[in-house]
Amino acid sequence: MNQNSSPFWPDDLEQWRKTLAVANYNNILCHCRECDREWVASTTEETCECGSQRIQYLPCWQFPDD
Repeated sequence: MNQNSSPFWPDDLEQWRKTLAVANYNNILCHCRECDREWVASTTEETCECGSQRIQYLPCWQFPDD
């Protein structure tokens, strides 16, 4: 299989990206690996208040609520 191929049509891929962005909105647990601070954000482009960019991102929607 070609590494550049995608299982999505361009329109489907764009819809998938939009759906993922909605799911991530205020739903990404961020954990700083330097100071252990945790917070919730909407993107994986966060920097900690301590200045570290060593952030672990966990999309909360991937885990069931029960």
